[in-house]
Amino acid sequence: MLKKGVYIITGLMASGKSTIAQMLAEQFDQGVHVRGDIFRKMIVTGGIDMAPESPQAAVEQWRLRYHIAAKVADMYYKSGFAVVLQDVYLGKEVYSFLDLFEAKPLYFITLNPKIDVLLKREKKRSKTGYIIWEVEALENIMKNENPRIGLWIDSSDLTPEETLNDIIKRAESEARLV
Repeated sequence: MLKKGVYIITGLMASGKSTIAQMLAEQFDQGVHVRGDIFRKMIVTGGIDMAPESPQAAVEQWRLRYHIAAKVADMYYKSGFAVVLQDVYLGKEVYSFLDLFEAKPLYFITLNPKIDVLLKREKKRSKTGYIIWEVEALENIMKNENPRIGLWIDSSDLTPEETLNDIIKRAESEARLV
């Protein structure tokens, strides 16, 4: 049984974040799916995408995106919704991102399929995620810099339904941070 809270779904592009976040939000009587990337897309001019050698302005926009996403999630939660927030949350910034939330409980779930599976899924998608970044470089950041907190799921051999069921079964005991 899922408890009302803020569920953060992260993973690399093509890991299944959007699909799983939508399915998870649908499990609640009052569920919201917040797509963190929308805050990047709202910038009409002057947006700077993160790249392997990003200027400080790109990092500041990235932090702003995280800050806005956390505030939106908190506002929905305070209004009675269970919130599922999804985006690529990577590296040392994860802890400062998690510190932004007022809502409790807070759950952190990382979808971590194998690289070959990511590349196969990427080819089947209508959008292209790996333009600036190579999948191996991002996977290296996730593996070596992301904190080993919450629930990590290798969804390589799982259907979306099986991944969702795994989250439902394990979220309270393994994904809950506070």
